[in-house]
Amino acid sequence: MTSRVQSVLNEAEYIVGYKTYIDLIRNFLTHQQVVATGMRQEIDRCREAIRLAGEGHRVAVVSSGDAGVYGMAGIIIECLEQEGLLELPLEIVPGVTAASAAASMLGAPLMHDFAVISLSDLLTPWEVIEKRVRLAAEGDFILAIYNPKSLGRTQHIETVRELLLTYRHPYTPVGLVREALRGEESNVQITNLADFTNYPIDMLTTVIVGNSQTRIVGSYMVTPRGYKL
Repeated sequence: MTSRVQSVLNEAEYIVGYKTYIDLIRNFLTHQQVVATGMRQEIDRCREAIRLAGEGHRVAVVSSGDAGVYGMAGIIIECLEQEGLLELPLEIVPGVTAASAAASMLGAPLMHDFAVISLSDLLTPWEVIEKRVRLAAEGDFILAIYNPKSLGRTQHIETVRELLLTYRHPYTPVGLVREALRGEESNVQITNLADFTNYPIDMLTTVIVGNSQTRIVGSYMVTPRGYKL
């Protein structure tokens, strides 16, 4: 979180969010009333937040990472548009997204051009995701992969690995970070493209796949920017 997030939480009368994310900020809450909902209830969550704001309350809708990166900011704006309430004051407060958080724990893998791709096909067809992975691989982008694997979706990450191996060396560095920057829960592993799916990967893991220039420097994963040293 940024310091502005803490200020917003302190100023809010209502905190609205997915119950898992609410749990992450429980220690920061004092007087606020909490409206927590489960997975796949994003639209209902936004409409309730807008209803409360329309009554004059100060409402904070929380996401993990950054609200504008696979978060709630876009849905809030679309719901405001649908309900004809775009005049309601809205502040989108940035946070640290998983790609940046994971990269900081690996070293400096995102020092050059990179793409962030989610493997969740709940809202995006798998054919579209696969195409984006292929094009990013062709362009030699570093890849930050969100939602790489779930209990019901185990093969997508294997398909991505096979696809990337057609463009990149098997020893291309790959970093796996679980629960990035979440204290003692964080776990970091640096491996390579050939082997990375042999390690534990789940929805809380961020996978960073290096490009053709990425290398291991000591205990760090680094993508050179091109400076002459």
